[in-house]
Amino acid sequence: MTLSGTASFSAPQPQPQPQPPSRPYDPRYDPLVAPDPGAGRAYAPTWWVASAGTPPEDDGPLVHDIDVDVAIIGSGATGMSTALYLAQEHGIQATVLEANQASWGCSSRSGGQGQNASGRLKRSQWIQRWGLDTARRLDAEIRGGFENFKHLTTQIDCDAFDGGHLYLAHRPEKLAVLDAEARVMREQFGYATRMLTAEEVRRDYCDEREAAGAMFEPEGVGIHPLKFTFGLMRKARALGVKVHTSSPVQGWQTIDGVHHLQTPGGVVRARRVAVCTGGYTGQALSPLLKNRIMPILSNSVVTRPLTEAELQATNFRSQTFLTDTRTLRFYYRLLKGNRLQIGSRSSVSGADAEHPVHLKLLTDAIARKFPPLAGIRIDYSWWGWVDMSHDMMPRITQPEADRKIWYAVGYGGNGVSFSTWAGKRLAERVAGKDTGKDVFELPIYKSALPFPNVLGMVESPAFAPFRRIGQRMLYKWYWLRDEK
Repeated sequence: MTLSGTASFSAPQPQPQPQPPSRPYDPRYDPLVAPDPGAGRAYAPTWWVASAGTPPEDDGPLVHDIDVDVAIIGSGATGMSTALYLAQEHGIQATVLEANQASWGCSSRSGGQGQNASGRLKRSQWIQRWGLDTARRLDAEIRGGFENFKHLTTQIDCDAFDGGHLYLAHRPEKLAVLDAEARVMREQFGYATRMLTAEEVRRDYCDEREAAGAMFEPEGVGIHPLKFTFGLMRKARALGVKVHTSSPVQGWQTIDGVHHLQTPGGVVRARRVAVCTGGYTGQALSPLLKNRIMPILSNSVVTRPLTEAELQATNFRSQTFLTDTRTLRFYYRLLKGNRLQIGSRSSVSGADAEHPVHLKLLTDAIARKFPPLAGIRIDYSWWGWVDMSHDMMPRITQPEADRKIWYAVGYGGNGVSFSTWAGKRLAERVAGKDTGKDVFELPIYKSALPFPNVLGMVESPAFAPFRRIGQRMLYKWYWLRDEK
């Protein structure tokens, strides 16, 4: 069997460290209950931050009132790509407002798995929800986004590995589900998706002891997400984009059609606003987004570098990334420099995020999946918020036609590749170039994010904080279903 790529193993190289910010990182921050993510806080202690090198220069905190044409809130991959495409394709130099450090949220904490996907629904579920015609049009759009992302990874030094994606059956009964999805991918959408036996996985990729088999998708590029977003930022700033860090939006008024965004150092008066805050979208930011996103915590660890003996014992032959079929899935891969990275869903609230049981969930998974690595030293451990929409699909939209506000959020953990395409489409919308284009009739573009839905009824926004009670119950049910 010919692999899509094989790993090139080398010793990790020392990297310059980002400059320490003035305020400490808050590991208990929770966007569902906190008024804002703070101002000027340190990065989470991730491997990506430790190995990304010196961040690009920014324009520092805002220190006085300014007037701008377009303000972008959030400096992650979505915000920076929106700014880049506004400048590159529409001649509009936006001003980006970031609460803490550049790319402080999802883009410095994610797993870096660039899949040909967005949102939580599979393509078979697209067909069930919208019919085959719409599903094929949506596939063409998201596939185009993946190809655009893949091209960007060849222009930005981000440790990109184009090796596809392995979706591993963690129990034998999951094989039929994967096989059915693989057939849909091949027969309805023209992909070269195929099934692999457990023996093929262990022989050609890695000796993952839980795997009962796998679905292989050739489309998949693993990246260093912070290097990638820093690259987008450098490109955007070269075109005149301003990036103000330590400048959270703490108040928002619209007066005579102009948006007055209050930051600690001054007011930004903007004609147009694009919100790109992902899982860090606070409840107080805008009524248009309040209760529209369910922030979900995802934990991640990175081990010390594996020895040559450990590489042989685990038979890692590729940096192709993997996910398993649990509802609260694990995602993992071998990184450049031979470190193992693994993550999964964990704590329900920020208040509980530091409990050692959540770290144990990941170290136990390492021991199950790769027994020779049981007890391996963990060098980096962190968590971050995922922006889960209540219908499991993202939105890149203008929720109210008479207000010049747009947002791109709701990727559900599948935003590594699609976020840059979302930024490109968002730039079109902000620039007024979306009129009359059929693509903007797709479900992810033509409607606002929905409110929570319980038992088929739209939930009142007043009950949104109680969603976490249901989330705890669901997590217990998912665990029983996945493990028992």
